[in-house]
Formats: sequence, C-alpha cells, structure tokens
Amino acid sequence: MVRLLYLFLFSLIALPVKAETDYSHYAFANYLGSGLYRTSGQNATVANIPLSFDLQRSDTESLVLNTPVSLGFFNFTWSDLPDGEFPSSVGTLTVTPGIEYRVKTSDTHEFQTYADLGFGTNFTNGNDVMIYSAGMSSLMDFELGDTSPVWVNRVFFAGYTTLSDHSSETYSAVQSGVDFGTNYYFQVKGVEVEPRFFVAGYWYFDRLKFTTPFEDDVLVANSYEVGMTFAFSKPVGWDLINIERFGLSYRAGDGVEVWRLIFEFPI
Repeated sequence: MVRLLYLFLFSLIALPVKAETDYSHYAFANYLGSGLYRTSGQNATVANIPLSFDLQRSDTESLVLNTPVSLGFFNFTWSDLPDGEFPSSVGTLTVTPGIEYRVKTSDTHEFQTYADLGFGTNFTNGNDVMIYSAGMSSLMDFELGDTSPVWVNRVFFAGYTTLSDHSSETYSAVQSGVDFGTNYYFQVKGVEVEPRFFVAGYWYFDRLKFTTPFEDDVLVANSYEVGMTFAFSKPVGWDLINIERFGLSYRAGDGVEVWRLIFEFPI
C-alpha cells in the first residue's frame, strides 16, 4: 500500500545500522514493490516477489491466495548491478499473505476486495511486527479511441502491532488512476506485448508522518505517480512466479520521490 513508500525507506539506509523502535520503517514493505526509493538525499533498495495462487476461478468470479515476499537490502543500490555486485545480506523481510475476491459485475466493471495478515522483521535489531490490511477496489473499462483504458479507484487501510511492546499504528487512504494502452503490439518468444501508460493520484485521510535519521520529519498529504508498463498476452516467468506486467514508474509528493519497478497491474 501507499504509506510504505514513506515508511520503509529508512530501515534500508546505506549507513551503519543502529537499534531503533520505529517499526513503521518496514512494517508495510510488501505493499511497496521493487524499486529505488529516495528522500532527503537517502537511497533504499527493495525487491518484492509477488506470489499468488488461484483457489477458485470461473468466468465471473475468482478467489486468490496472495503470499508476497519483500526483501530490503542495506548498502546496496540498483546501480551496483551492472558491475556484477549483489547484496551481501538481507536487512528486512516482510511476508503478508491474504485472500482476494474478484467479481465481474458487468462486461466493463470488476469489483475487488481483500484482507491480509502478515509479519515483518528487521534482522539487524530483531524488531518484529504483525501487519494487517484490508480494502476494496473498482475497475472500470471504458472507450477512448483504441487505447482500452481502465479507470481504477481503491480505498484501503493498513496497520501494525509490535510484538515487543504491543504498540500499534494505522492509516487509511484512497487512490484513483487510469491505465491506457497504445494499440501497438509486438512479439517476444511467442508472447504478444503491448506498451501501456498510467497516471495515478493518492490522497491520505490524515497527513502521514515519517521520520528520518538526519532530517526533519516529513508530513505527506498526497502524491502522484506516472509510469509505463509492458502488458503480456499471457503470464511469463517460472513455476511459482508469473508476471503479467513489467515496467517502471516515478512517484513523488511532499519531498519523497520513488523510482519503482513494476511486476503486476500498476495501479
């Protein structure tokens, strides 16, 4: 979910790590997605592995088990990859399994709802949290030339409770965006690929606060995101990891900027 963009950054700073009690830095990591995150001159690197399994599927309904895994790395950025350098250790781990229900209410509209319950840990200091989240979404197809746009609206909340002192924090937000195609297709190893673009906005029901180790706290009220993905005609990948999209986006708002790698529907 959205808040992680601002909360998870500083559990991954490329500096010596010291013990801390601000669990929110990594509590919502599985909602982040892979990418390079930057704020106040600091960098963070997150690798998100989307895993899902169909429990039930028909022409109009589906029930899905999502089991995403997110890894955070210290002292590592994506720029190290061309030189053959890989992270030497994992700094944080977050696993948030959940159930998602999807139903087609018409030929052009789909309703989705989900509930998650997961766990996050910071290996450097042993701070652990229980994570919970729920939300609902509306996806509407409409006509705009040959671009096949999809209008997406979501509302959700998330929270965590620490296992050490049982402190907790919650937040809620709404997002809206449009994903639209180019009507241009090309083939890669038998898979049809279409470049698609998207734009999205995020609004928080309260101004979100996150802390940095060396800068003033930042309050976030809203953010925007623009990006491009390649949509595959069929999932590609491996036995457990299959992706239908791959792309890159930029998100910014109130002093936070994010370059995000995308491995699924982007909004």
